[in-house]
Amino acid sequence: MKEDFLHYLWKFKKFDFLKAETTANENIKILNSGLHNVQNPGPDFFNAKIEIGNQLWAGNVEIHIKSSDWYAHHHEKDTHYDNVILHVVWDDDVAVFRKDKTQIATLQLKDFTASETLNNYQELLQAPRKWINCENDFHQFTNFQLKNWLERLYIERLEEKSILITKLLEETENNWEAVLFQLLAKNFGLNKNGKAFLAMAKSIPFSVIRKIEEVEILEALFFGQTNLLTQDVDDSYFLQLQKEYGYLKHKFQLQSIQKEVQFFRLRPPNFPTIRLSQLAQLYIQQKNLFSKIKDIQTLEEIYQLFEIETSTYWKTHYSFGKESKTTTKKLTKKFIDLVIINSIVPIKFAYQKFQGKVEVENLFHILESMGAESNSTIKKINQLRKKTATNALESQALLQLKPNYCDVNKCLQCELGLSLLQRNAS
Repeated sequence: MKEDFLHYLWKFKKFDFLKAETTANENIKILNSGLHNVQNPGPDFFNAKIEIGNQLWAGNVEIHIKSSDWYAHHHEKDTHYDNVILHVVWDDDVAVFRKDKTQIATLQLKDFTASETLNNYQELLQAPRKWINCENDFHQFTNFQLKNWLERLYIERLEEKSILITKLLEETENNWEAVLFQLLAKNFGLNKNGKAFLAMAKSIPFSVIRKIEEVEILEALFFGQTNLLTQDVDDSYFLQLQKEYGYLKHKFQLQSIQKEVQFFRLRPPNFPTIRLSQLAQLYIQQKNLFSKIKDIQTLEEIYQLFEIETSTYWKTHYSFGKESKTTTKKLTKKFIDLVIINSIVPIKFAYQKFQGKVEVENLFHILESMGAESNSTIKKINQLRKKTATNALESQALLQLKPNYCDVNKCLQCELGLSLLQRNAS
């Protein structure tokens, strides 16, 4: 058993609260169970109102599996717990006292919890390990249940992505154009080179990017900062970029990054040379890119902005000095979708929050206009319930659900898990 089950019992009054009494046989009347404290230090529920015996109490509620956990967690030494008015436990194994030596009233939940409720909890969370705990019931969730929960999960995912954006804003003194450039650079590097590309973008003052008008010069800057011009290559374009980068490095007092970009196990279209050329082309063709993106309303408009291909040299090369068959290396729709999911929508969300006006319906519309991602997690969930993920919002939400709730047994913080317990207990 975990404490979150007791939180569930207390928060939703899933015990015989009308007959509840303390271990000292005083009647308990719950007027307000309090505000659930999920993230901050201190007691589990704030600002509860409880009548114990004939005395009305206002304060906090702390929950433990055993009463002795109070001392095991050293709450007797923590001022956050001075205003606890009720100790809710499953097993009362020791009396607990305040600093002034007065005893804290204790509610032993096992005396007032139906066996069916406990059995339902154990069946969901303590059964033999499954891919997800509710996999046998997942097909029963209604469209309404899923839609509401997935939308909330997607907002949660955007909030998490906003952490990096907020950090980059602080580093750039709220320069949204610079932050977008850094996010896009990270995105263009994909998983293999994302950190290196982000380091490259952060190593160049964005004012320098703004000044450059020719794609070859911007390529020289990007390739030079990522140490791709340090080899000895007998190639005229390579030597041109090498010379140009030497001038830029001296003029702007630049230091190349310490991280190495990787080619190993990458498909040629994802080689760092190709992605950096496309990024350079984007910033030559689209000036003031953030100013355009923040006001965009439709998916089609975003696709138009990212109609980008490499410079001429890279039509016949994937790496310096090695010619290949001529191909026009455009950003694919699949790649642009990744950019939208990981950079465009998150920065629009962060900017709207910054402005104090979040228009989630427009963000939802963009993601709902895109096809669902295809990976092992999404495929498995669609096997459990057909058409669970039909668009990118739903697939993103499910990618938030699986590792943050299912894999860590947070069924009691999941609306789907709660619905199962509440349905089974009814």
